[in-house]
Amino acid sequence: MSRLYGKNHRTLQDQFGTRGVADRIEEVAMHTEIGEDQKAFIESRDMFWLATTDERGRPTVSYKGGEPGFVKVIDPQNLAFPLYDGNGMFLSVGNMAENPEVGLLFIDFMRPNRLRIQGTASISRDDPLIGDPFPGAQMVARIEVSETWPNCPRYVHRMQKVESSRYVPDQNGHAPLAGWKRVDAFQDVLPEQEKEQVEKVGGAVPIETWLEKVAQGSKDA
Repeated sequence: MSRLYGKNHRTLQDQFGTRGVADRIEEVAMHTEIGEDQKAFIESRDMFWLATTDERGRPTVSYKGGEPGFVKVIDPQNLAFPLYDGNGMFLSVGNMAENPEVGLLFIDFMRPNRLRIQGTASISRDDPLIGDPFPGAQMVARIEVSETWPNCPRYVHRMQKVESSRYVPDQNGHAPLAGWKRVDAFQDVLPEQEKEQVEKVGGAVPIETWLEKVAQGSKDA
């Protein structure tokens, strides 16, 4: 009985003659807990991709970034990561509350390598990890791991990091106001605290100004 493959996977594997290869990959590479090498890999990353689905079964993929080590392996079957201030839509968090089954993808672009993790998520606003080791986190997501396996790095492009995002909270949990929150179209719906921050950094700007900064790759976009 496969943990990874269903009827449609098997149909395609049979059509392309890869059922034996697929079974061997599951046998050799798939594990039900995080090993020491995988722990070191996960905790060296400064980004990963999180896949979730909503109440209608629609998938979304979110980029999650932070300082290296912002994802913590708690034990061989559990990891945790901070949920920082975002755009207020709470797509990933809302999806996890509805359907806790998630997928995580970690990639090393300098020495091509990638790791997939499947698991079940839980979200908390009063998790003891908020503050230390997760300063600036609004919530914490914990993932109970069900499967983990590496992927072939064949199509991973080799790239180098230029610099960290200035918006990652510092050790005191402080971070600059997101650039898009200065856009004039949002001023009437921002929380009062953020309206005050907008005034402190120079006030609202037209959306065209912000979009131009995005197009130019400005650090404060």
